[in-house]
Amino acid sequence: MTRFPRLAAAAALLFAAPVLAMPAAAETLRFAHFVAPTHTLTEAIVTPLTTGVAASGLEIRTYPAGELGAGPAEQYIRAVQGVADIVWGLPGYTSSQFPLSMLTEWPGALPQGMTGADFLWNGVDAGLLAREYPATVPVALWTAEDAVLVLRDRIVRQPADLAGLKIRVSSAVSGQVVQALGANPVQMPAGDVYNALQTGLIDGVVIGSSGISDFRFDEVLGHVVTGIPLGNQSFFVVANAARIARLPAAERAAFEAASGRDLSRHAEALWNAKGEAAIAGLRARDAAIVIDLTEAEIAAFEAILLPLTEAAVTDQGLSDAFATMRGAE
Repeated sequence: MTRFPRLAAAAALLFAAPVLAMPAAAETLRFAHFVAPTHTLTEAIVTPLTTGVAASGLEIRTYPAGELGAGPAEQYIRAVQGVADIVWGLPGYTSSQFPLSMLTEWPGALPQGMTGADFLWNGVDAGLLAREYPATVPVALWTAEDAVLVLRDRIVRQPADLAGLKIRVSSAVSGQVVQALGANPVQMPAGDVYNALQTGLIDGVVIGSSGISDFRFDEVLGHVVTGIPLGNQSFFVVANAARIARLPAAERAAFEAASGRDLSRHAEALWNAKGEAAIAGLRARDAAIVIDLTEAEIAAFEAILLPLTEAAVTDQGLSDAFATMRGAE
């Protein structure tokens, strides 16, 4: 056989051999949020979720500080539209969409000893929250630690002390709570609060104590009041449902295993720890900064605020759902 026929035969054998399938490239999900990478969110959600799926080959790439679009109120729609695959947001910025998720923000809504994560996931497991999260799947749902009242230079020990004060709130529910105490609610993005507090544009802020360090309010506050039943701010991390459905089976299973109630509990525990550390740091700096209300002083606030929760639940027709989420039979 001459040289050329040998080459032709070799070529024929090469093309006749079965083509080995190349392994599919690993998928990458885009996680968008609007805070700095140093925020509690990274340790609480981003890191455990990212490492939890890594063995499957799935990659989660994070875009912090509004890299995929500024504005915390638009986070949910970014997931729905596919601008991001996963987002972190606050139901309070679009309160009307999330009546059940917002129940945590009403005074005294969480039963003693129940985490906000369990309260919210009870709603998911009962099929109650599906209509609040259309076109997405909940990845984590949890709450911040008990909200406190951060004040620029005032001292508050009774409801009358709040009369006429301008208090920043993050939701419609928190606004109603503040109004019931005689103050004027002011809504603005969290990133604008530092300057507003520093310059006196607002007199105070209702926020979980972890926010004191996350947003450096410790640099501009005068006092923090603990004990007023101001509810617990709720959070969500959701993913575009269609995008998750398109993942290869192993990657989708890994994502689902890394998500859910346990991830939410982990996030809430870190939020609580951060809040406790923030208050402890203020006490260490100056014991007069933190105002701990007495039982009698707390009772005066409860008399005004706790009936608000009962009325809101009844007026919105949420009594049965509320009982289910609280674990009542």
